[in-house]
Amino acid sequence: MTASSRERRPHGDRPHGDRPHRRYGHWIDGAWRAPGTGLHYPVVNPATEQVVGEAPEATTADVAAAVTAARAAHDGWSRTGPRERAAVLDRVADLLMEHAKELVPLLQAETGATMRVASAMQVPTAADRFRRYARPEPDVVPLAPLPVKASPLAPGGLIGAAAIRRPVGVVGCITSYNFPIVNLAGKAAPALAMGNTVVAKPAPQDPLGCLELGPILKEAGLPDGVFNVVTGSGASAGEALVSHPDVDMISFTGSTAVGKRIAETAGRTMKRTLMELGGKGAAIVLEDADEKTVNAAIGAVASTWTFHSGQICTAPTRVLVHHTLYEKVVAGLRHYAAALTIGDPVDNSTVVGPLVSAAQRDRVEAYVAGAREQGARVLAGGERPPAKPGFYVAPTLLGDVTPAMTVAQEEIFGPVVVAMPFSDDDEAVRIANGTPYGLYDYVFSADAGRAWALAARLRSGNVGINTAQRHPETPFGGFKDSGVGRDGGSFGLHAYSELQSVVWPS
Repeated sequence: MTASSRERRPHGDRPHGDRPHRRYGHWIDGAWRAPGTGLHYPVVNPATEQVVGEAPEATTADVAAAVTAARAAHDGWSRTGPRERAAVLDRVADLLMEHAKELVPLLQAETGATMRVASAMQVPTAADRFRRYARPEPDVVPLAPLPVKASPLAPGGLIGAAAIRRPVGVVGCITSYNFPIVNLAGKAAPALAMGNTVVAKPAPQDPLGCLELGPILKEAGLPDGVFNVVTGSGASAGEALVSHPDVDMISFTGSTAVGKRIAETAGRTMKRTLMELGGKGAAIVLEDADEKTVNAAIGAVASTWTFHSGQICTAPTRVLVHHTLYEKVVAGLRHYAAALTIGDPVDNSTVVGPLVSAAQRDRVEAYVAGAREQGARVLAGGERPPAKPGFYVAPTLLGDVTPAMTVAQEEIFGPVVVAMPFSDDDEAVRIANGTPYGLYDYVFSADAGRAWALAARLRSGNVGINTAQRHPETPFGGFKDSGVGRDGGSFGLHAYSELQSVVWPS
């Protein structure tokens, strides 16, 4: 057995075949560490309801040990040259792809994603994010010298200056369950590239792939303590991380309610925060939309059903259609929903897999039931599909929805779309902006200039025109309750750094 294979085996584990699943430890200071209480909790496959593995329950002391390791490692890592840091991240990307055959089945099993999503958008996208931040970028912005008059403060003269990005320090990364290692890579890669150290706390539903990142980063050459992972089934581990005085920044992806609690706690010690929170995306279909544009709109809205069963914050879960096209778009969506295959996510014919947990399935079903009570009409889905076992919800389309209804206001995070007609652009904008959220909206029009002008009226951090596709270099984040700050591309490096001004006499 090689040293690297010994290192990669989780605490307390035996080789595959000796037991049905693995029991993991925390990844702290470059090694597996048993939880302080010795307790673990089961991670369940959403499609089979069988245990995939056991994750460690973190105590406050476990979290503190991870933070202490990150703090001790910070001085050395922050003074490592940008090119040396980039080389490590580039090697991480290589290793992720080398271990894809091991990682993809694990990620598929713990998330319940269809194999198409798991294989195409979990490991490869995480590798892409590490590779992106393996490109060193200038961290010094030179400023033109300026003549400054003498004052009681100092003599006058020609004064030079520069603005320099410095690492924030120890960054706590609290990640979402829909794309666990992708979301963590999007935080850890720019944070590490800037010279920060990281303590990650993955979502409780599917933390195993995130734990597996620890040995991979070590094998890539990352010094011990620079990247740490602690897990827990409840809120206590995350709370301990947010409140720890040696954590300088919290990067969080998740619900708005949790984000507000994190912001309140982080504010007590003036921690920097980056918050990517909930969304209630509106897809606006204008009356000038031609056949091609209408079909593009239907395909984009249907991605709420087909892409990870609607468990994505950018999903266009509200389709706002000019009244002249409303019946056409609704009919297209109903036809689309009826053609989708629901079932075992490992089957290549499956398009709609399960939700991540029984609790999330029950939550989504409660939203649909509440919509019925408020007068909405179920146009597609609305009943639990016969697929068993698993936490399935049928692709659901709701009509006769008014903007004030709960399903039109709150993030559902499941395969549910609400359809609403509008009469003119002003009404469309009022409805689109009429929720607490502002993460990602969409405009579909045959006139790109008109769509561009309408985008300026939307209180949303991102607007797609005639597409649901993303651009990886754009600043990503939301208005209002959808978050604070921006990451993505070079903006990610800004997010995980502090600006320091250096001034000198020329």
